[in-house]
Amino acid sequence: MITELDDFFTKGCGRCARFDTPDCSIVPWGKGLEELDRLCRNVGLEPALKWAHPCYLHAGRNIAMLGAFRGDFRLSFFNAALMKDPEAVLERAGPNTKHAHMIRFTANEQVAAMEPIITAYLKEAMGYAAAGLKAPPDDSELEIPEELTEALDSDSELAEAFHALTPGRRKSYVINLSSAKQSATRVKRIAGFRDKILAGKGATDR
Repeated sequence: MITELDDFFTKGCGRCARFDTPDCSIVPWGKGLEELDRLCRNVGLEPALKWAHPCYLHAGRNIAMLGAFRGDFRLSFFNAALMKDPEAVLERAGPNTKHAHMIRFTANEQVAAMEPIITAYLKEAMGYAAAGLKAPPDDSELEIPEELTEALDSDSELAEAFHALTPGRRKSYVINLSSAKQSATRVKRIAGFRDKILAGKGATDR
């Protein structure tokens, strides 16, 4: 995976064999991704590299992340349950994703056309972070560790696979991650679990 933020916009994330090739998902969306990066910086967000993708922070909290796929590129919001979405532009990553959390683009020109909306949504999310607000936990579901929530929000493939697991298998990951005292340990475990989750396995499955 990449270690420098700027490499994402020219080479990709480094997670697959298409990295730094003409076939990388970044190639057709470079202009739009750079425009999103500019909008995030213009509202005062702090850029960082997390999970090999551009992530933007405010008040010590993750606000949004960029991603690129073969058919589209995306601006995904963390803590999406708080977002009001007055323009109805937020989408779910898949049928098993609980909250609509991303703006999906299929043309580079859409970013400039939506600039006022994107800016307003970023500022809304920044306001929640500055106020220390978080969405209330859903008592009907397991309380998922923050690091796992962030990983699912930033990786639609992982999110769909995780939510497709049986309740018992989802619980096995929550229990395993919750047992780690350090956030860095939880992040490392999530990375190690990714292939098992995609394969439909629980944390203790072989």
